[in-house]
Amino acid sequence: MRTPSRRAVLGAALAAAGTGLLAACSDSMNGMDHGKQAPAPAGFVRPDGPEVAAAEARRSPGAEREVALTATETTLDLGGRTVRSWAYGDALPGREVRATAGETLALTFANHLPQPTSLHWHGLALRNDMDGVPGVTQEPVRPGAAFDYRFALTRPGTYWLHPHSGVQQDRGLYAPLIVDDPKEPLAYDKEWVVVLDDWVDGVDGSTPDAVLAELSKGMGGMGGTGGTGGHDMSGMTAGSTGPSRMLMGARSDLLGGDAGDVAYPFHLVNGRLATAPETFSAKPGDRVRIRLINAGGDTAYRVALGGHELTVTHTDGFPVEPAATQALLLGMGERYDVLVTVKDGVFPLTALAEGKGASALALLRTGGGAAPDASVRPAELDGRLVTAAQLTAAAGVRLPAKVPDRTVRLELTGGMAKADWAFNGRRYDSSQRYPVTAGERVRLELRNSTGMWHPVHLHGHSFALASGVGASGGARKDTAIVLPGTTLAVDFDADNPGLWMVHCHNVYHAETGMMTVLGYQA
Repeated sequence: MRTPSRRAVLGAALAAAGTGLLAACSDSMNGMDHGKQAPAPAGFVRPDGPEVAAAEARRSPGAEREVALTATETTLDLGGRTVRSWAYGDALPGREVRATAGETLALTFANHLPQPTSLHWHGLALRNDMDGVPGVTQEPVRPGAAFDYRFALTRPGTYWLHPHSGVQQDRGLYAPLIVDDPKEPLAYDKEWVVVLDDWVDGVDGSTPDAVLAELSKGMGGMGGTGGTGGHDMSGMTAGSTGPSRMLMGARSDLLGGDAGDVAYPFHLVNGRLATAPETFSAKPGDRVRIRLINAGGDTAYRVALGGHELTVTHTDGFPVEPAATQALLLGMGERYDVLVTVKDGVFPLTALAEGKGASALALLRTGGGAAPDASVRPAELDGRLVTAAQLTAAAGVRLPAKVPDRTVRLELTGGMAKADWAFNGRRYDSSQRYPVTAGERVRLELRNSTGMWHPVHLHGHSFALASGVGASGGARKDTAIVLPGTTLAVDFDADNPGLWMVHCHNVYHAETGMMTVLGYQA
């Protein structure tokens, strides 16, 4: 069935809240209780406020691209292994959403799941009331209801969509979102969208909710989870008879030590196991664009194409000065676009689950020959690796040099001993705001005092990896890896009013506390 119009729902909810913080359903989330919230402080821009409408009008919304999307329970074939899970439609990943910069995306979303949910548009600078965060920017979409997402698409690039409710993202609820450039400057013959994922749902009785329940007890059963930051484990419904999924001893030098918390039974490329990989066909000499997306919950992937060198052209949707590499490391939520001129034969595209002793696989076939074994490890995985810090934003998208007007300092705190992940020692509380003012150049100073790496994601904006005081020529991104014991400074312009999440994109770290909100002052 259809709900009343989006604007009617939002208007009523905001009027009821009185402060711009929307109510959420408290019985639908595992992990953080997104429903029992303290009143938000006054003096901040509301998600549906006039400032948000004015910003959207300046984007000059164009012709509508109409799309329908349904979240549903379904059986998924991972390639010889079937699991019962949730997905968009009946495919994994969900069917690609594709539009062109300058268009307006008009997507009707139907929720056929047993829980409330929403859609978050990862990487897009869009209007705040379309960002898809229940309890902050919209009401959750309840079971049997629908919601109309409508917003202007201003920038081309590789993006994706997923829920922002509990640990739903670690099921099959994700899909690529590709925004084409009407004046595409790159020349290529073929394109391949590659989505990487770590998988646990439906395997031997496991669910992401059960994984969260186990991790929330802390390593070795130490510590508790309740009592602070609005976190309430009382609604936990693990519903699992599966084995322990807590991972101990995963190590990676690239990630600065501890590689992850979850022992996933499977790792997938485009929803397929390495034993039944997707095969991409091309002709020898073709120039291929590969769009890489890490949709995982707790795994960084080191990616290489056997026998080939890659040229990095974009990260997180923004062009960079081309950089040659043999391998790339993607944290959860990161995207990279690469170009490759393909050779004659059959080649493995391997995504190594960094530090976890497992890998995912797809194949590139341009000629005859036997396919490599599922366990193949291309030499390029151990070759030259380019990181985001080594990339330079292309001239047309470089953030102009400017001394920051404001610095927001976020210390990444906590650990798995007590599962008390947080920013500045304070676990997520949806009423908390770190204030910014429209027009400011804002520096986020991310200091990681934990023993683990974190991919930190900022909603509604892109930032530049800062290279000095007032110098922001680094790559433009929305998600960046912060290694343990390091400080990462990133700069962004406060040009998109509203309430915007900052969080670790390890879904289990976020749901046990490592989230907060930046709020534009009214």
